[in-house]
Amino acid sequence: MTTDHQHDVLIIGSGAAGLSLALQLDERLKIAVISKRELEETNTYYAQGGISVVLDEADTIASHVKDTLDAGAGLCDEETVQLVVENGPMNIDWLLKGGVNFTKDDTASSSGGYHLTREGGHSHRRVIHAADATGKEVETTLQAQIMARPNIEVFEHHIAIDLITSERSEKKQQKRCYGAYILDHESGHVETFRARFVVLATGGASKVYLYTSNPDVSTGDGIAMAWRAGCRVANMEFIQFHPTCLYHPEAKSFLISEAVRGEGAHLTLPDGSRFMHLFDQRKELAPRDIVARAIDHEMKRIGADCLYLDISHKPADFIKEHFPTIYSRCLDFGIDMTRQPIPVVPAAHYTCGGVMADHQARTDIAGLYVIGESAYTGLHGANRMASNSLLECLVFANLAAKDIHALDTETSEPPTLPSWDESRVTEPDEEVVVSHNWDELRHFMWDYVGIVRSNKRLVRARRRVDLLQREIVEYYSNFRVSIDLLELRNLVDVADMIIRSAQCRRESRGLHFTIDFPYLDDRVQKKPTILIPEGYCPF
Repeated sequence: MTTDHQHDVLIIGSGAAGLSLALQLDERLKIAVISKRELEETNTYYAQGGISVVLDEADTIASHVKDTLDAGAGLCDEETVQLVVENGPMNIDWLLKGGVNFTKDDTASSSGGYHLTREGGHSHRRVIHAADATGKEVETTLQAQIMARPNIEVFEHHIAIDLITSERSEKKQQKRCYGAYILDHESGHVETFRARFVVLATGGASKVYLYTSNPDVSTGDGIAMAWRAGCRVANMEFIQFHPTCLYHPEAKSFLISEAVRGEGAHLTLPDGSRFMHLFDQRKELAPRDIVARAIDHEMKRIGADCLYLDISHKPADFIKEHFPTIYSRCLDFGIDMTRQPIPVVPAAHYTCGGVMADHQARTDIAGLYVIGESAYTGLHGANRMASNSLLECLVFANLAAKDIHALDTETSEPPTLPSWDESRVTEPDEEVVVSHNWDELRHFMWDYVGIVRSNKRLVRARRRVDLLQREIVEYYSNFRVSIDLLELRNLVDVADMIIRSAQCRRESRGLHFTIDFPYLDDRVQKKPTILIPEGYCPF
C-alpha cells in the first residue's frame, strides 16, 4: 500500500535547522516536516551548552572568526566562517522574538542583559544559553510555533528511505530532486512524498560508534541518501568526540556540557591530579580534539575505565544555578557534583563533514538542499568549535529559506512519481541479522576508526564494512524494509565514507589523528577531503 503526498517544500528532519527553515518560509507554501520519531527527539533537544554569537561589546566578529579558524586547524572555508559569524546576531534576535528564553544577567549590560559563558576554543565569553538545556528551550519553542502554523504538516514516526530524482538528460540538464520514499514505521506503509523543494536536515551520524552522546536517531540518514542520489560529500574523517560524557553503566548518552569546564571545572586522574597542562597551555579550555585525545591517552596509559571532571571547588549554589539539568541527572546516579568529581569518558558527538552545500544550502542536485549537521559548508574545518553548530543550523536555514523564495515562482510542480514497489519482497525471516550487524559495525568503528587511528586499523575496518554492505544489499533487496534495516543501511554507507576519507588523509589534523602520520602536512593536505559518487556529474 502506498500513499501519495504533495507539498511545496519537504523538510526531512525536525531539529533546529529543519524547524527554523519551516518557520521562515512563506505561509502560503505547503510544507511537510518529517520526524523519524517524536518531533522533539533530535540532537537539538539534547544540546546543553548554547549558541556562540558576538553579543558582548568587548567581543568582535573578527575574534569569533579567528577562533573558529584556529579550531578548524586550517581547513575552514574563510568566506563561510565570515558569513555565519556575521549573521549570528540577527538569528539570535529572531529566536528571541520567537520567545526563546535565554538566561539573563542583569549585571551584564555590555551583552544586552544576557549571561554569556565561555567554552573551549573561544577567546571571549560569547555563548548565549538557557541554563544548561539550551537545545531543549530552542526546540520546544520552535515546535510550539510549528504546531500553530496551518500550512505546516508534521509527520512523526516516518523515516525517509531514498530520494527520488530525475536522470540527467542528453542536453546536460542538472539532475533534479522531486521527493522521497518515506516509511511510516508505525503502519509499515511506504509513502511517496512529492515536492518542488526537498531539504535534508537529518543531523549527524554518531550512532555509527559504540559510545556516543547522541540520541538513537543520529544515523546519518540524510548524508547516506544524498550520497546514493549522487551528491558529493566532504570531510567525513572528522568526527568530533566530545571529551566528557557521563561514565555510568546505567547512563545512556548523557553529555556533561563543555560549559562546566568553561566555568572552571578541572579534569583529573583517579588520584585527583590534573593533567591537561601536559598537553596544551589552554588546559581544560583547549579545543575538543585536543582534550578528547588527552583523556584517551591518559586512560590507556594508566588502564583506567574513566577519568574525572571536578567542579566541586565552586560554591554549591553556583553549580545548581548554572547546571541544574546536569546536577539533577548526576544525582539520579548517586553523584553529587557539588561535593565530588563526575566520572567521564569521550564519546562520538558531532559529524563535521557531510553533504557538500554552497552558501544558499544547495547541493549538487537541483531542488535539493542540506542544512545543519548533515551538511558540509566549510564552517567547521577539521574540528568544530564549541557551540558553533546551532549557529550554523540557524544561519543556513535562513539562507535556504531566502533561496527557496527566490526560486519559488520559476519552479514547477514535479511530475507524477512511481509508487514504491514491494511486490517481490517478503517479510524478514531472521531479523537477528540486522541487530548483529548493527552491533558489529559500532564495535569495529569504535576500535578501528575512533579517536586514534592507524593504517592497519583502517584496512581492517574497510574489509568489514565491505562485507556488511554486501550482506545489507542482499537483505534489502529481498525483504520488506523496517526502520532498523534502513538505519543500518545508512550507517554502513556513512561508515564507508568515514573510512575512505580517513584513508585519504595521510596526516594528522584536527579530529583525525593517525599514528602512521602524526604530523600536519600543509604541502598537500590543507584542503577538504571530497568523495565523489560513481557516475557523478552536476550537469
